[in-house]
Amino acid sequence: MSRRQRGGALLAALIALIVALSAAIYFAVALDDGTRARTGDGGRVRGSAVPTSTGLWVGTWSASPVAAEPGTQASGLAGRSVRNVVHTSVGGTSARVTLSNLFGRAPLTLTHASVALAADGAGAAAEPGTMRRLTFGGRTTVVVPPGGQAVSDPAALTVPYDGDVLVTTYSPTPSGPVTHHPRARQISYAAAGDRVEDLTGTAFTEQVDAWRYLTALDVLTDQADGTVVALGDSLTDGFSSSVGENRRWTDVLARRLREAAEDGRDVPRYGVANQGISGNRVLADGLVGKVTSPVGESLPGVGTDGFAVDNPSGLNRFERDVLGRANVRVVIVDLGVNDILRDPRLADPDRILAGLRAMVGRAHGHGVKVVGATLMPFGGHPGYTDAREEVRQRINAEIRDGRVFDAVADFDEALRDPYDPRRLAAEYDCGDHLHPSDRGYARMADTLDLTTLSAPPP
Repeated sequence: MSRRQRGGALLAALIALIVALSAAIYFAVALDDGTRARTGDGGRVRGSAVPTSTGLWVGTWSASPVAAEPGTQASGLAGRSVRNVVHTSVGGTSARVTLSNLFGRAPLTLTHASVALAADGAGAAAEPGTMRRLTFGGRTTVVVPPGGQAVSDPAALTVPYDGDVLVTTYSPTPSGPVTHHPRARQISYAAAGDRVEDLTGTAFTEQVDAWRYLTALDVLTDQADGTVVALGDSLTDGFSSSVGENRRWTDVLARRLREAAEDGRDVPRYGVANQGISGNRVLADGLVGKVTSPVGESLPGVGTDGFAVDNPSGLNRFERDVLGRANVRVVIVDLGVNDILRDPRLADPDRILAGLRAMVGRAHGHGVKVVGATLMPFGGHPGYTDAREEVRQRINAEIRDGRVFDAVADFDEALRDPYDPRRLAAEYDCGDHLHPSDRGYARMADTLDLTTLSAPPP
């Protein structure tokens, strides 16, 4: 080989090396979810943290962080394994989770985490052969700072739709307040010691109606075109629905979307992310919080001590809980009843409407369509007054006239008593004259016109 030929071969080899390195750097950046967490010195794990196919990341399940769990202020859940049980809306070939320390006041160190499919009807037990160890930046240990969150690496796992998934974490050290979502209508578990990869579930003797740390489960899938987010209060959270039966209106919506797609109907294919918080309001944080400016000038969910406030308002959490979800395409907003019921004075309908319109503006700025729900009746509830009913009617009139949202889901008309429109129909009332029964939640989902979820926003 001549000197010129050897030089050409060397140059070609150098170019190939540069291209390979560039591709590797691009791939690594593409998998970076922008988490603020620091990875620790846990050993690197191979095999589980690898996507198995191409597709789109969508939200198959989610829950909004609500507050610090009572009784955990000092040591958190040090020395305990937390096993969350969640229900999927779409399936996929890989999974990743989001863990939150939003209400923590100290770093949360997790040395071990896993994801697995739940064994049928077996509580905390995992389906054999489905346990996957989770990593964060390639390491098993992650340190989540106060107010922060961590997104795991993708784990190769075939996740079915309409199934239960177990996400388990272990923290060996005190971490302070535990970020949780109470009133989950789903039993999750805890066990002493590191039982993260325990298959039998027999060690998980503590039961709790709450999700701890976990705020999202995403899947890599070709079964969905994006995520639809439901932003709401207890009516979206599923208060009073049957525990462990997945009968929130968002669960029924997920089944409707899947069945319609299987029937060949021209409807969007979406994962469904439930961002309901019991007691949530459009304008105010907490149960008796300070009213937020509809145009977003106040602190975004931060208290005077610099830490996150409990039960942040719809306005304050909109970016995180809606725009922060994976490939969100549409948001369904069902908020406003608590603004009326919990205001010690008479609520101002114009301020509530301004808050709802501000959410629409933020969504449109990100290309997200907004479907808005009318406010359902609460006649017979202890908080009912004729003056509050008038506020509800004024807000609903604006919504129905198309002056607030891109499209309307008329939950009020669907569930009210036709002979006394101030009340829920008896067949849809759980008994407290505010929250629906399982049948009422199903009726809410059936009210939604699935075709309105596919059109782009104005």
